[in-house]
Amino acid sequence: MCGIVGYVGPDEALPIILEGLRRLEYRGYDSAGVALLDGRMEVVKKAGKLAELERELADRGAPSGNVGMGHTRWATHGEPSDRNAHPHVDCEGRIAVIHNGIIENFHELRAGLEKRGHTLGSETDTEVVAHMIEERFDGDLAEAVRSTVRELEGAYALVVCSIDDPTRIVGVKVSSPLVVGLGDGESMLASDIPAVLARTTTVIPVEEGQVVDVTPDGVVVTDLDGNRVEVAPIVVDWDVSRAQKGGFDDFMLKEIHEQPSAIRDTLVGRVDDRGMLALDELHVPADVLREVDKVFVVACGTAFHSGLVAKYAIEHWTRLPVEIEIASEFRYRDPVLGPDTLTLAVSQSGETIDTLEAARHAKRQGSRVIAVTNTVGSSLAREADGVLYTHAGPEIGVAATKTFATQMVAQHLTALYLAQVRGAMFPAEIAAEVDELRRLPGKVRQALALDAQIAEIAAEYADARDVLFIGRHTGYPAALEGALKLKEISYIHAEGYPAGELKHGPIALVEPGVPVVAVATECHVYPKMLSNIQEVLARGADVIAVATEGDTAIGDLAKHVLLVPRTPELFSPVVVSVPLQLLAYHIAKLRGCDVDQPRNLAKSVTVE
Repeated sequence: MCGIVGYVGPDEALPIILEGLRRLEYRGYDSAGVALLDGRMEVVKKAGKLAELERELADRGAPSGNVGMGHTRWATHGEPSDRNAHPHVDCEGRIAVIHNGIIENFHELRAGLEKRGHTLGSETDTEVVAHMIEERFDGDLAEAVRSTVRELEGAYALVVCSIDDPTRIVGVKVSSPLVVGLGDGESMLASDIPAVLARTTTVIPVEEGQVVDVTPDGVVVTDLDGNRVEVAPIVVDWDVSRAQKGGFDDFMLKEIHEQPSAIRDTLVGRVDDRGMLALDELHVPADVLREVDKVFVVACGTAFHSGLVAKYAIEHWTRLPVEIEIASEFRYRDPVLGPDTLTLAVSQSGETIDTLEAARHAKRQGSRVIAVTNTVGSSLAREADGVLYTHAGPEIGVAATKTFATQMVAQHLTALYLAQVRGAMFPAEIAAEVDELRRLPGKVRQALALDAQIAEIAAEYADARDVLFIGRHTGYPAALEGALKLKEISYIHAEGYPAGELKHGPIALVEPGVPVVAVATECHVYPKMLSNIQEVLARGADVIAVATEGDTAIGDLAKHVLLVPRTPELFSPVVVSVPLQLLAYHIAKLRGCDVDQPRNLAKSVTVE
């Protein structure tokens, strides 16, 4: 979850590190710290958001140096505090370590270190690494790191510097993300690409079990045994401006408004000159896809909701059965997988540890794995058999918005491609569905125009204690996502339900004045949805309906109606999610909540 930045080069390191940390604060903001080398090592760290560290640096005087590293923390071991903040140092303060992930055997390692006379000052699992490197350091920092890592168990990325080897920083990746940025006479290490974009667009995604020895002249990559590994840098097509707010008050609002362009970018280049889908990134042969008899979708959170939409689409267009599973539960229930199954693993970052482990489990069982991710070079993208990138660009706000839309679109493309190679649909039918996908950016833009109306509704319900979201068919995953958005950024209790399930328990929560958000767009179960709205209306609920333009019946039932463009029901959640995102946004802002960095959450969940 944590953010890591390291720099070696000709310039003062601290401003570069702080700028990188600002772009990574979405990964964690319980505390932050830096370590700089300049003839000595100076470590400054502070509990709270990055601004607290910057104030501390201003008060005590900023350390100088051309080599250094910084960290922004999402707490796992040990409460958020000054002493638990990273970097952590060895007994003599000559080696510093920053860390993203978990060292699972740290209790055992800590006990051994204390028996051998080491004094540890924090509650973290990270600090043991600094002391272990101290014991193994003999002039070669990279070798000391390799020797230490062989004894660690867990999922982590580490970055290390030492006053006794002051021209380099050393990093290692075991499950958690790490990239190298290659500049002109300078190099960087970071846990995510936006942190290096101000200096370079040339990056090396660090592979599993690799150690990187980074100097101003470049990088040497080895495996854990010290064998040299050849690497191929990639050039990313983002620029710094895409990681800034672009005139909006918050990253979340900016990213909500970026959805039309993100959807359009996800569709670009996916249709050939004959009008056929061409998903070259999948790398799964058509004859293999023709033999698949079941599809699994594994994901977490918002990505899971996108997978529910994919289940409807794949089953409808291909007639293949689809199982959708929360990734953290998938491998523990012993799913029946094999060469005749296809697994879609969906993760915005491509580093979500539960989804990554689910994908690895599926591969071990012989299933082909296709990753749906937004991050080029991510662990999931590299480990899957094939990948479909969503091309949403960097998403800085913790609450997923544009990546939800693009995940749905990417999975729609995958579903249609499966139908194409399996002959489940005629080419003209597929072309018609692709045309509908191409209309989505315009329809999302129309939905964004509801913003002022939604802000007025939000003012009425900003003090609500509970909010229910209901929907049927693809309206159900849209309801789940709407509830998730509201609870995670406004801290109001919100739940999403299939509308037909109300009578089986949830309707007991409905009392006069309780807001019920009903996804009631045009679909084959629309009459049943109206009946479910009648049920909550009879109990005194305030109904906020998201309905289709031209709907004249819904106004007699709902207190508030948000009309969105007519959209085929399999694509409808892409459009419906926009007013639900805006409703959550405006309520959260009225409640004084930090919409970009909601409490207790981080953008990428890289620990189980």
